[in-house]
Amino acid sequence: MNTGIGRLCPAALSILLAAQAFAGDADPRRVVAELDTAYQAAVERNDWQMMDRILHPDFTLVLGNGKVVSRAELIASAREQEVIFEKQVELPGTQTVRVFGKDTATVTACLWLRYTGRDQVLRDYKLWFTDTYVRTREGWRYAFGQASIQMPAAATTRRAEDPATPGSTRTGT
Repeated sequence: MNTGIGRLCPAALSILLAAQAFAGDADPRRVVAELDTAYQAAVERNDWQMMDRILHPDFTLVLGNGKVVSRAELIASAREQEVIFEKQVELPGTQTVRVFGKDTATVTACLWLRYTGRDQVLRDYKLWFTDTYVRTREGWRYAFGQASIQMPAAATTRRAEDPATPGSTRTGT
């Protein structure tokens, strides 16, 4: 379900996410799906303040080549606009959210990246990622990410859903 949450202004998004995180009847799959979509939109806009709100204090990202990126490095890169994105979006229909217990969830999706770095070289590719979210007293936070290497064009159309995995739900985003 794509409700357009990623395009909300930061203040409205913060209020909405806080309300959803603590609502007793809030579906954690929906909340985490919307939060991950909002995070991707924040990265695309270099909105380091929104990234700061969503990222867990101990966040770590591991890239497909083995490089480890810290929370501070991601936020600094956005603040300094080291990369200018044309696209940083999950491909429609690829997002799968899995919930483990009441406080852990993963999001797997195919991400389309199109950007220019400081070297002024345009890059355009897709990759698969899995993001891990944990529920804290402040709500859901993005704690760990793992991204694949650049994928060949044919590989980006396969689905991440595993129907045999309990708690797996396609979100339709």
